[in-house]
Amino acid sequence: MDPFDAGAGGILRQPKAVWATAGASVVAFMGIGLVDPILPSIAQGLDATPSQVSLLFTSYFLITAVAMLLTGFVSSRIGGRKTLLVGLAFVVVFAGLAGTSDTVGQLVGFRAGWGLGNALFVSTALAVIVGAAAGGSAAAILLYESALGLGLACGPLLGAALGNVSWRYPFFGTATLMAIGFVCIAVFLKEQPKPSRRTSLLDPIKALGHGGLASAAVSAFFYNYTFFTVLAFTPFVLNMTPYRSGAVFFAWGVLLAVFSVVVAPRMQERFGSLKVLGGSLVLLAADVLVLGYGNHTAAVVCTILSGAFIGANNTVYTELALGVSDAPRPVASAGYNFVRWFAAAAAPYFAPKIEEWTDARMPFVVAAVTALLGTVVVVVRRAALTHEAEELEPRHATEDGVTVFAN
Repeated sequence: MDPFDAGAGGILRQPKAVWATAGASVVAFMGIGLVDPILPSIAQGLDATPSQVSLLFTSYFLITAVAMLLTGFVSSRIGGRKTLLVGLAFVVVFAGLAGTSDTVGQLVGFRAGWGLGNALFVSTALAVIVGAAAGGSAAAILLYESALGLGLACGPLLGAALGNVSWRYPFFGTATLMAIGFVCIAVFLKEQPKPSRRTSLLDPIKALGHGGLASAAVSAFFYNYTFFTVLAFTPFVLNMTPYRSGAVFFAWGVLLAVFSVVVAPRMQERFGSLKVLGGSLVLLAADVLVLGYGNHTAAVVCTILSGAFIGANNTVYTELALGVSDAPRPVASAGYNFVRWFAAAAAPYFAPKIEEWTDARMPFVVAAVTALLGTVVVVVRRAALTHEAEELEPRHATEDGVTVFAN
């Protein structure tokens, strides 16, 4: 079925609560790529090295990864709506404080608080969208991936436009947009039903005992190292003005959105999810190698082109994480994200360090290797990633018909 079909299950025919949550999600994902075009400006403004500035990503995603264990624990006690609002409030406060930083240490610390709020919001937002969307999980996941792609595309543009005046302004802009998102969630989203059983802090870890979910998480860990090497390290390699860098990553984000929402579902229908994932990972590995070893023009083209492979990968990984295990979807999502976000924290830190130890090409060689390792996991564990997911599909379809917060 075409997810853009105009019928009741189409992706474009959704309740106001879903659109409010998706809209706030766009802004939340904008915060990830927001600092991309202004990384050199931040380094210059705070007299910091590239490796120090890269800690903006590391602190953000390290806290995000650990906080994934808290999301189910919190939302099962106070409800999905309140969890979203708490997360948004954290982002508003810490994004605003980030704009007032006088040292790179302060900025890194405020980004960590921002990461906590983002973890509470993003993980719960996916569960809310899946539970409230018309058309079941397929339309909901595509809507969520649309928000991801649009946010990653617009983040660099906002960062470039505001950062061209001052590197502080993008942080203030994000705080303002998230405050608007807070109001939209408060007005349009009704409280979600609380589960019959409260989620413990260890439930996401226990969920990873399932072979299929663990395989998806480990493969996504390697893939995310590649993804965030491109996102966090490439701006230093391109060495462009905020506007030019913002334009490059806007084009990258547009490709990411198109492939995640339009191309990937059609490729999955024709070739199957694992073939699409494995092929996309191999192509991503080749792309980042050319990015590292080519001239400046090749680096720009390959940066943009990587968005296509990343978009396809994001969609398939999200579907695998939510459908491959017998754990409730919020718990499975928390366990999966707990593993993969550690790679998002590691890549921005190690990529500039590897450059310092060797040269600017080697970080991309490592990124290519990690993409291939993700492929190896998919190939070796393909049985756990397919057969068990097919058996569990009816159960998850029943979940979609009620609410993902019901256990």
